[in-house]
Amino acid sequence: MKPEILIIDDEWAVSRAIAARLEASGFTTRVAAGGEEGLAAVEAAHPDAIVLDLRMPDIDGLEVLRRLRSDPRHAQVPVIMVTANVQDSVRGEAMALGAKAFFGKPYDQQALVAALRRVTTPEPCGEGANP
Repeated sequence: MKPEILIIDDEWAVSRAIAARLEASGFTTRVAAGGEEGLAAVEAAHPDAIVLDLRMPDIDGLEVLRRLRSDPRHAQVPVIMVTANVQDSVRGEAMALGAKAFFGKPYDQQALVAALRRVTTPEPCGEGANP
């Protein structure tokens, strides 16, 4: 089964570009046009990972991340930030809140795909697993 990625970004063109790249790389995608819509989408269907923008008109990406991390049902969903705000303080706050990666726009498409593969691929466990 293909990993499902929820893209939360208020810029339609950006969301569609990310979705097209991820779908071409073997993921399924859903798109939410803002923070509140994104949180509702997480409630409706638990995604395997989230690509999250920072600046959105309703609630920003850091607040979305805070709310996800405070809810035990969604606290472990991997979140990757993709944003035009690349300030070190913002990056640091996102990582402290549990973001798995942080990409500035324009982002490296191959690096984003690699990060999503990393967070959605189950770790081998048990005997015979490679360290």
